Amino acid sequence: MREINRIILHCTATVEGLELKASTIDLWHKKRGWSEIGYHYVLYADGTIATGRDIRKKGAHAKGHNYDSVGVAYVGGIDKNKTPKDTMTMQQEMAFLHLVNSLRVVFGDMSVHGHNEFSSKACPSFDVQEKYKFLNK
Repeated sequence: MREINRIILHCTATVEGLELKASTIDLWHKKRGWSEIGYHYVLYADGTIATGRDIRKKGAHAKGHNYDSVGVAYVGGIDKNKTPKDTMTMQQEMAFLHLVNSLRVVFGDMSVHGHNEFSSKACPSFDVQEKYKFLNK
């Protein structure tokens, strides 16, 4: 098993309210030449946590930071004008907190980050350190 010490949160950069499945993201990523979906988990608007890439495998979600991290994406992240926006539903937020807790039970203390901490992208469309500062104390 690889050594995992952080969780990196992403958004799918899709319009708020759009329903999207992990299988569709898998197809998108394969079209980019990847072997499979790059995220380990996808959070649907209703709070369902879908599995993506096997947790034992290095992700493909944050260039240069994939080996030691878990990639989590929530469906959403932009408004109808395609402007970055925190569109996480209450159910997605609860699912994310549950997932963080579960991963910490298995892998020990893990820091939580946004993709925008490692790239010039807006993803996940908000400041994870501000919103979830209580997770990194």
